[in-house]
Amino acid sequence: MDRIDEAILRELTADARLPFRELGARVGLSANATAARVRRLQEDGVIRGFTVVRGSSAGSSSAGLEVFVEVRLADGTTNEAFTTAVSTQFPQVTDAVHVTGAYDYLLHAVVPDAAALDLLVRRLKRDAGAAQTFTRLALRGS
Repeated sequence: MDRIDEAILRELTADARLPFRELGARVGLSANATAARVRRLQEDGVIRGFTVVRGSSAGSSSAGLEVFVEVRLADGTTNEAFTTAVSTQFPQVTDAVHVTGAYDYLLHAVVPDAAALDLLVRRLKRDAGAAQTFTRLALRGS
């Protein structure tokens, strides 16, 4: 990875829907060269996907609860098994980060309400190999 790849990642992190022409202009490349770099970053696993982050919708009283769930894996649960389960069975989880400290993973999720949060936590334990969780509710975004 070079400085242009880093610049592409910064720009796509801020707005993943940038057209290649505009992204290229921001990083000093043509649209075709930018598209080739983005494809290479995807093939190399640097870019694993593009995520939709829902905000409040017009006419809706709430977009749901934004939560952060720290997860400690059960003995015998591998990182690969956990991340596969989370990525395939839990669409409400928008990001799963392997971290250091008392817990193994930090998950970011958006759920419609407290009942859905309860179900998410119970399913993480039942279906994904979580032994213990600690949940934080986001009160306000930046």
